[in-house]
Amino acid sequence: MDNMSSLEFAPPKYVQIVRAIQERIEDGTYPVGEMLPSESRMVREFGAGRSTVVRALQILSMQGWIEREHGRGSFVRGVPQQTSERSHAGASAFDASEEAKNNRILKAGRTPVPAAVAEAVGVPEGSPAIRRQRLLVLDDGQPSELVTLWFPLDVADGTDLGDEQPISIGAREHVQMVKQVRPSRVSERLCARLATDEETERLGLDEGTPVLGITARILDASEKVIAVAEVVLPGDLHELEDSYPAG
Repeated sequence: MDNMSSLEFAPPKYVQIVRAIQERIEDGTYPVGEMLPSESRMVREFGAGRSTVVRALQILSMQGWIEREHGRGSFVRGVPQQTSERSHAGASAFDASEEAKNNRILKAGRTPVPAAVAEAVGVPEGSPAIRRQRLLVLDDGQPSELVTLWFPLDVADGTDLGDEQPISIGAREHVQMVKQVRPSRVSERLCARLATDEETERLGLDEGTPVLGITARILDASEKVIAVAEVVLPGDLHELEDSYPAG
């Protein structure tokens, strides 16, 4: 029907929290050097689970807005010199340092690409690529995010992307430094689905648990694929909200 209302989906809850805190830092509500409200207070204010609040704080820390001190809390650093208007899980996964204690490198090396990734990269299914997979865990040891980065062989050649040692500066900066390859655009797709057997095992989920899956294509200025990021999060970490006319 031509007059059918379209659904307008709000960003995931953690993105809403990230934006709210960014705005408060920008307008001075949270001054530089001051401690942010506690995680418990944010849970109550935003009506979100603790793991969702922690995910938002992790992103803000990665982007340079805040500094998290174990056992003390999070402190405002200010507006980073370079920041994006929106915070996307795929881009964050590509940017993030792997050296933090809450990162565990699970796999790294050459492997055939599955159908979904082959389509995203633009190569035949089963073509070889470099896979880099890591698990993000919370301070209490609970798995919170499974990240798999896929790199075309020509992008990964001469880099450390196939090694199992953590890359302290993150994949994005490493690729830029070694290959002079610079991302220009990220195309991201999000869907809710049931976890695969591997995801269930890695994330410590019950069988049949839903997850939020994000697939991001990282492209250079010529629209060539630099990497594909797959991010899988347990369903209780994120919420989707929709808004549409009742009539």
